[in-house]
Amino acid sequence: MAQKKKILIVDDHPMFREGIKSIIARNPQLEVVGEAGEGKAALKLVEELRPDMILLDVSLPDMNGIDLIQDIKKVLPETRILMISMHTKIEYLTSAFQAGATGYVVKDAPSEKILQALDLVSRGEYFLDTLVARQIVERLAEFPDRQAKVTDAAYGSLTPREQEILRLTAEGQSKNKIAASLCISPRTVENHRANLMAKLDLHSTLEMVRYAAKIGLIDVDHWKS
Repeated sequence: MAQKKKILIVDDHPMFREGIKSIIARNPQLEVVGEAGEGKAALKLVEELRPDMILLDVSLPDMNGIDLIQDIKKVLPETRILMISMHTKIEYLTSAFQAGATGYVVKDAPSEKILQALDLVSRGEYFLDTLVARQIVERLAEFPDRQAKVTDAAYGSLTPREQEILRLTAEGQSKNKIAASLCISPRTVENHRANLMAKLDLHSTLEMVRYAAKIGLIDVDHWKS
């Protein structure tokens, strides 16, 4: 008989954790070995229990779930992580997968879909909830138009996250707002800004705005209004 996959649940709502445990119990190949309501407690259990898979909420009381993924991967690189969240914004989704998640499902999904996500992720496959998959298709449909305007070679040296932060900064968004929308910490935003400014030889936010407008990354009319 195949060994059961060990699962750790990380969510700050006890009633939700109980509901998820009852759903998991319907799959005889899966076993909940622990649960946590905060990020620090989750990391401790990761080291102690060495779970095969982790169900992780994006929003936790003591830390961001996206940042927690990176910490978990340092301890258990092969652990599969299924994000389960009320957030459906594409920024949360992309941040989760970039950090190392292998699945994303919304909390109000029917139990059958959650079971499907658990099964696929536990077998090493990726899962994306259809509710957020549509948003990805819509965003990709818009993406070529924006990229077609950008012709500067130096811009191509930036990572996708640095390009995103350059655009959001040039559009006038604050460090904290960018961090919230991308589901990363303000310090991470600062690090990306410093890196992209060094690559582009820029020395201020104003220079970043001018550069972004010059290469067509933002609409200059945005700043005229």
